[in-house]
Amino acid sequence: MRFRDRVALITGGGRGIGAATAQLLARQGAAVAVTDVDAGPAEEIAAGIRAEGGRALATACDVTDRAQVEAAVAQAVAEFGRLDILVTCAGIIRDNLIHKLTDDDWDGVINTHLKGTFLAVQAAQRHMVARRYGKIVLLSSTSALGNRGQANYAAAKAGLQGLARTLAIELGPFGINVNAVAPGFIETRMTRAVAERLGMDYEQLKQVVAAEIPLGRVGRPDDVANVIAFLCSDEAAYVSGQTIYVAGGPRG
Repeated sequence: MRFRDRVALITGGGRGIGAATAQLLARQGAAVAVTDVDAGPAEEIAAGIRAEGGRALATACDVTDRAQVEAAVAQAVAEFGRLDILVTCAGIIRDNLIHKLTDDDWDGVINTHLKGTFLAVQAAQRHMVARRYGKIVLLSSTSALGNRGQANYAAAKAGLQGLARTLAIELGPFGINVNAVAPGFIETRMTRAVAERLGMDYEQLKQVVAAEIPLGRVGRPDDVANVIAFLCSDEAAYVSGQTIYVAGGPRG
């Protein structure tokens, strides 16, 4: 129960890595505010946490909208009395080669990942600075190192790594740790969408990808959630400004 008496807010918490993170933090004692652009998945995760005896609330939140983000943070603080942990998992993909990317493809991805994270951090840090304690984890990706057909996504995910380092410098004097986690291929709705874009069977794609991974398998949401939980814990009190790759091994 290393998060007993801690309060966490997870953006994009209704599915995939965000959902796994919300569930894990709750199992380890945290009260969790689950936000997602769709209210249904967020409430499903929150209800599951409550059914297991945990504390959770669900909020529909478009992270590109400042008013909605600030309202979600305010609701979490009003419900649970404080905010100790922020994990920004909200994200979308709009893949295409550079000559085919539209303005909407670019703006949608950049706004969701970069602006959405900026808004969430800006709202959350006010409460953390006041208490001189906080843990913030930003979700990056191995695509930050470059990935064909993902110029928008790669740029956003690389930007999050720079943001994490800068926030660690700015917020460190207030007792706030900021880090990024960069997953590789994880079994989520997002990677299933990649298979659809490529016209491949999802199981076949996973086999192809796994053959290139040193550990010989693709990742699961829990693999990433476990690393996020460590970074959110006091065990990681002297870790800040880092990007941890969770990808089954280094890229070739």
